[in-house]
Amino acid sequence: MSDAPRTAFVLAGGGSLGAVEVGMLEALAEARVRADFVVGSSAGAINAAFFAGRPNLDGARALRAIWAGLRARDVFPFSPLGGLLGALALRDHMIDPVPLRRLIERYLPYERLEDAALPVHVVAANVLTGREAVLSRGPAVPAVMASAAIPGIFPPVRIDGESYFDGSVANNTPVSAALELGADRIIVLPTGYSCEMKQPPGSALAMALHGVNLLIARQLVVDVERFMDLTQIHVVPPLCPVRTHPFDFSNARELMDRAVASTRAWLARGGLEHKGIPFELPAHKHEVI
Repeated sequence: MSDAPRTAFVLAGGGSLGAVEVGMLEALAEARVRADFVVGSSAGAINAAFFAGRPNLDGARALRAIWAGLRARDVFPFSPLGGLLGALALRDHMIDPVPLRRLIERYLPYERLEDAALPVHVVAANVLTGREAVLSRGPAVPAVMASAAIPGIFPPVRIDGESYFDGSVANNTPVSAALELGADRIIVLPTGYSCEMKQPPGSALAMALHGVNLLIARQLVVDVERFMDLTQIHVVPPLCPVRTHPFDFSNARELMDRAVASTRAWLARGGLEHKGIPFELPAHKHEVI
């Protein structure tokens, strides 16, 4: 019997900053760091699901190609009418989910979660109770859509008679879920946050996503501190500085390139031999020059 630890990759949410995780996956795959299973929430669920279908360097690079071609309207096709209907309480969401669903259907290479090449678990939240649901079996597209259904932005998704929305509501960086699933070693891939924007985001949606990302980063620090004595937890350092906000997909190539380089450097420094919280993750300030 092998004594090798059971390793989980845990992928956080973060809107367009999910591109950072793609670069991290590429560098980890390049270094032959393998996971026994992956767990994702929100944008992290999308990345985890795609990577689980082809969990190797070729798969990471294929995911990079998808991200490189994304535009905001491919994920968030905002229309004034949709926004008005949501504001007037004539429907429970502002954004049409069909383009995102089609994108997932087009590229996801399996139909059911249990058919992925690598076991994949996506986290969603029950709309009525707020309780976390870890989805590991059943149709893959509805599960991923549920995990990424930002409340008020996308509609909830019905699965087995229950309504679910964004996993960030219950557990955005699901370290605890990975522990419960039997991980002995957890490698966390955080998106980070926009730590050096020159001015606040200019739209309501961008502001909402930025606020959620700040909450995600803060909660991840709390979770790592809470669980680090129970298992091996290694947090891949997020990028710093980051000027783009999580609604801006135009910088995906740059974010992925930077994440590949920074993760390679972290691995070369022995990142997987040390535990702790990278300085880039907690709230911090940059010197004004």
